[in-house]
Amino acid sequence: MGKGFTIMTGSWLWVAVCVVMPHVSANTIYVDQVSTGNDYTTVEISQEGQNNMVRYSEGGSSNSISIDQKGDNAYVGYTSIWGSGYYWGGDLDGDNNSMMIKQYCNQASCGGDRFEFHIQGNSNNVMFGQGYELTDINDTTFDADSEEHGGHFVRLDIHGSNNNFKGSQRSNNAGHEHSNITNIYGNYNNVFTKQIGNQDKTLNLSIYNDNNQVAMIQKGSASHSATVTITGSYATTFDLTQEGSTAQSYSLSQDCQTVGGCMVSVTQQ
Repeated sequence: MGKGFTIMTGSWLWVAVCVVMPHVSANTIYVDQVSTGNDYTTVEISQEGQNNMVRYSEGGSSNSISIDQKGDNAYVGYTSIWGSGYYWGGDLDGDNNSMMIKQYCNQASCGGDRFEFHIQGNSNNVMFGQGYELTDINDTTFDADSEEHGGHFVRLDIHGSNNNFKGSQRSNNAGHEHSNITNIYGNYNNVFTKQIGNQDKTLNLSIYNDNNQVAMIQKGSASHSATVTITGSYATTFDLTQEGSTAQSYSLSQDCQTVGGCMVSVTQQ
């Protein structure tokens, strides 16, 4: 496995690890099992580069985790806000959750992608690429460009069940980093987020109800930011696109009380 590599797991957890280290490295993997009832959980981790870390605790059953880190200084694991969830059931606590995280930097100096999660609930599907692009909610190709410096950030809280969350962050200049803060406390929400292009871009999304359809895209050569909160007795279909070379910002607090649901569509360029 190579010099500088550590893996720690509990029992009843199947782990497949592929680590490619062309020179001395300090890649680290810590997967702690909270209980002995984690039957049928699978974890696949691939690390290629230096100073990459995967660190989280596992609870529940029949979860599927895939983490791929290419480049240096990347992190996937428990959040800097909550800290380790080991003592309250695990950073991944629930059944039948699926999470695929891919991080990519191809430069000599990488800014360090960071993906955090705090998931409680069942049957949530999370797919996210940093240094890659996913074009829509159905895309699974993880398209990479020829120059990716890393430095992107995601903090993800999902406390509900049956949510689908897919997204990506990609830029091709050093110091141009994207941030995504997502909180989903409801159920049956479908969410897609994409940030692509240079200059810093920031998304803040909170969802407190069920059955919403959300797509938030920020792209182009300017700094864009969006803060959106969705709640209410009924679902909202929400689409936001901010693009172009002029900085855009958008803020929405949506409380849908309309029988049959609400719709909001915004494009700024």
